[in-house]
Amino acid sequence: MQATTFKVQRKYEELQQQLKVEVAAREAEATVREAEAAAREAAIEAEVQKKYEEKRCGIERSRAEKKDSFSITEDASWYCDEIAGLKSHPKTNSWKEGTDCCSWDGVTCDHLNAHVIALDLSCIWLYGNFPSNTTLFLLPHLQKLNLACNDFNLSKIPSEFGRFTSLLYLNLSCTGFVGEVPSQVSHLSKLVSLDLSSSIFDYGQFTIGKHALEGLVHNLTEVRHLFLGGMDMSYVNAHVFMNLSSSLRSLSLAGCDLQGKFPKNIFDLPNLNLLNLAGNQNLNLDPLKFNRSSNLEHLDLSWISSSTEFIDSVDNLQALKYLGLSGNSFFQGLSVSITNLSSLEYLIITYAKVFGGLPDSMGNLVSLKVLDLSYSNLSGPVPRSLGNLLQLTHLDLWLNQLSGQIPRSLGNLLQLTHLDLSQNQLSGKIPGSLGNLLQLTHLDLWQNQLSGQIPRSLGNLSQLTYLDLSHNKLSGQIPLSILNLTQLESLKISENSLEGSIPDEVTALPNLIYLDLTNNLLNGTLPSYGHIKEFQSKSLEYLYLNNNKLQGPLPSSKFQLLNLTHLVLSSNNLSGVIEFLMFSNLPNLKLLDLSYNSLSLTSNFSEFPQFLKGLKSLESLDLSCNKIEGKIPQWMQEVGNGSLTYLNVSHNSLTEVEHFPWKNIAVLDLSSNLILGNLPIPASTIHVFLISNNSFNGEVSSLICNFAFLEILDLSHNNLSGTIPQCFGNLSNSLEFLNLKKNKFYGTIPPTFAKRCQLTYFNLNGNLLEGPLTPSIHNCNGLEVLDLGNNKINDTFPHWLGSLPQLQVLVLKSNHMHGSLCVNSSKSIPFFSKIQIFYLSSNYFSGPLPVRYINSFKAIINLEKIGSTVSYMGEDDLGGRSFYTYSIGIVMKGQERELVKIFTMWMIIDLSNNQFEGGIPKVIGKLNLLKGLNLSHNNLNGGIPTSVGNLTSLEWLDLSSNRLSGTIPNRLADLTFLSSLNVSENQLHGQIPQGKQFNTFGNDSYEGNNGLCGFPVSKGCNIIEPALPNVLEKDGSKSNMAFGWKVVLIGYGCGVVFGMSVGYVVFQTGKPKWLVNLVENQQEKRRRRKSKKGNRSNRRRRI
Repeated sequence: MQATTFKVQRKYEELQQQLKVEVAAREAEATVREAEAAAREAAIEAEVQKKYEEKRCGIERSRAEKKDSFSITEDASWYCDEIAGLKSHPKTNSWKEGTDCCSWDGVTCDHLNAHVIALDLSCIWLYGNFPSNTTLFLLPHLQKLNLACNDFNLSKIPSEFGRFTSLLYLNLSCTGFVGEVPSQVSHLSKLVSLDLSSSIFDYGQFTIGKHALEGLVHNLTEVRHLFLGGMDMSYVNAHVFMNLSSSLRSLSLAGCDLQGKFPKNIFDLPNLNLLNLAGNQNLNLDPLKFNRSSNLEHLDLSWISSSTEFIDSVDNLQALKYLGLSGNSFFQGLSVSITNLSSLEYLIITYAKVFGGLPDSMGNLVSLKVLDLSYSNLSGPVPRSLGNLLQLTHLDLWLNQLSGQIPRSLGNLLQLTHLDLSQNQLSGKIPGSLGNLLQLTHLDLWQNQLSGQIPRSLGNLSQLTYLDLSHNKLSGQIPLSILNLTQLESLKISENSLEGSIPDEVTALPNLIYLDLTNNLLNGTLPSYGHIKEFQSKSLEYLYLNNNKLQGPLPSSKFQLLNLTHLVLSSNNLSGVIEFLMFSNLPNLKLLDLSYNSLSLTSNFSEFPQFLKGLKSLESLDLSCNKIEGKIPQWMQEVGNGSLTYLNVSHNSLTEVEHFPWKNIAVLDLSSNLILGNLPIPASTIHVFLISNNSFNGEVSSLICNFAFLEILDLSHNNLSGTIPQCFGNLSNSLEFLNLKKNKFYGTIPPTFAKRCQLTYFNLNGNLLEGPLTPSIHNCNGLEVLDLGNNKINDTFPHWLGSLPQLQVLVLKSNHMHGSLCVNSSKSIPFFSKIQIFYLSSNYFSGPLPVRYINSFKAIINLEKIGSTVSYMGEDDLGGRSFYTYSIGIVMKGQERELVKIFTMWMIIDLSNNQFEGGIPKVIGKLNLLKGLNLSHNNLNGGIPTSVGNLTSLEWLDLSSNRLSGTIPNRLADLTFLSSLNVSENQLHGQIPQGKQFNTFGNDSYEGNNGLCGFPVSKGCNIIEPALPNVLEKDGSKSNMAFGWKVVLIGYGCGVVFGMSVGYVVFQTGKPKWLVNLVENQQEKRRRRKSKKGNRSNRRRRI
């Protein structure tokens, strides 16, 4: 029993244990299943997270890659800031590792599945090569990509862009990509907007193949905006665009150099809002008829050389807001149809050829905001109707030929912010109504003929930042109301006749940066700013007060302008001493011009100005025409810390240059001093080197030929000797102006001038040069002045010079040149077609006068209209400075003159003191612009041709000491400008012409012609002459006087004309010395020449 019980108990325990095991197993199994489920769930979650992280890591890797491949530099997005007017900033600098990339600036994600769908990386300063394996291409879900306005450093567009099959928007404009657009781009069939345009500075660097373009047009069926401006399509026929999508809204093909006919159907696309075809000069636009149903709002057809007849139907485009027609020709003037566009807001027609003026109907464009018709040849008045354009903010009419007064109605344009009427012919007063334009920020009336005073009402323009009234005829004082222009940054009133003193407060305008009052009649002392603290700390950088009548010392307050970079006070009557401490507050000074004053620049005249030591930023220094003495010290090379590029200390009393070279010097003018010693050699950076009128001696080192940038070299009027370095011929690759006049150079002219010779002025006058001329001078195709006079050159006449196309002045006088000037060639080659001064006197030329040449002197024959503006040959303005003008010495009206400038109206022929023979050819009468003709001291015979009477501009005529016979033609009396005549020592006979200018010539003009009779010689003509009325008696009473009031009045009239002409030239040119001497010597006794008839043919006068 007990055993049975034990077994049962044991069985029970075993069952219990088994049950526990099974329960434990089931629990374990459940745990495993739970664990497995949890693991499966965790794995799924991990997979999702992994995929999400991969999406983000694509961007993060791309970010890391950008750090490796690109640099961040502000210059990379200059186009964005300077041209496009957008704001650039480096977005990637804010991308932080470990943060959600979807929150990064420029990144847009699809939050449902974490796909990156948009990247806007435009204008973020990226610079560097664009790699084809960039992780950017691991973002297949991109729908929008904008990389515009970065600089990918002339990379090619990778074909991998074709992977973005979901792309709707792609902008690669202005990115520095070059080469051919890959055909894969045309596979992006979902594109709605594609912009591959280049900046105007990179036009033509981007191309697209014909097949790629055809694929682009064919596949982009959804495209609405297509911008391909600047892409080179010169080999593509414009017909390829015929099948563009009807959904197209914007199409820009500006500057693509398209060829052929542009498809008309483009203009009929129902949704087209913008069409830009500007700059395709070979594009053929058939006459267009615009439909009234057109939705065009922006149309730019600028710089298309086809007919502009289409404009006649442009008024059908009633939705048009922007119209650009620049660079075209409008032979019938501006079409009135343009003025019917009532919705037009922008009208841009610049650099065009408009024949006619502005129609009054311009006032119909009442929605206009911007009107820019600058540089378009417009003439006539400014229409008053422009005052109806009440929405106008920008009016630009600069550089036309508009005349008349500025309409008062412009004062109605109360929204106007920009008004530019500069460089026209507007006259009258500046209307006070302009003072109503309270929104105006820019007012430019430069270079007109405006007169009167500056209106006080301009002081109402409280928003004005730029005011330019320079180059007019304004008078009176500077109105104090200008002091109200507290926003003014630039004030230019130069080249007027303003007088009075400069108000202290003008220079106290708190935002003034640029002040130019040059060339007025301002007097008094310079403004003393006193206690004006705000001016001393503000931003005046440019101060130009030169060419006035300012006097007295420089006020110390002038040297408290802490930001001043340009200070020009030249040509005044300033005096006093400048000390070093006065300049210690001008650390930023770059340009200093104190020339043409009476300043004592140091307390010790034996030293160079010490104050220069403190100018560490100086780039340009002009101290010419002062009282500086002594030497230029060695420490001058430290001025500006190597930044000094311009130095002019000419017209002083300097005696020595202590040290050369100045590092980085480009312009060095030491002329007209007392400097002794050998020729200094400046730094290799030199462009302009002027040391004339000193006492330099010795030979010229060939080291000077190492100057690769040398353009102007003037060593004239020194004591330099030796031969001219042979390498000077090679230097002519860059050299434009070479003057070695009045030295002691001997030997021959360098035989080799470079094939690309740039010389325009070549002067070796007054040396000891021998031998023949080198034909390689003919390589100097741009040569305008060649002066080899007063040497010992022995050669025949260099006929090959006649084919130099620009030659205006040829001086070979006083040499040993010989032979005939007659041309043997039968070819009708033009010789000396631009010659104006032909000067061969005092040589041994023989034979007849050169009829072939005279017929070729086109510039003197007046085939083209010659203007009356006072100008000079060779005026060259480099960087705002006139470094040189052409000069020559001539004999004018019997007197030796040094023309330091050659007036462009001078036309002179001097063949005197040679052995020419034969008659004076009749063709000489063709030269109707000739001012001076000298054929004296030759062996010419025959009569004076009556055709000389055609030379209506002639001022002096010298035919003396020849064998001329016959009478003096009466027609010469009609030469009303003739003020000097010499026909002495000939064989002339008969009565001397009477009246007009001939009544002013003395007996010495006719001396040595025993057959001449009549006034002024003593020999009478035995002709009964009608008595002239007595100028002292009334009522027709008689008188023995040989002239009457008619003659007096004629002489008076000529005198007035001459006086006014002289006055004009003096006023315009600043009283040239030769002209002053000429006027002062009018009453001097004329030189008489007495010689024996038997020795006429051998008599020679050397000049």
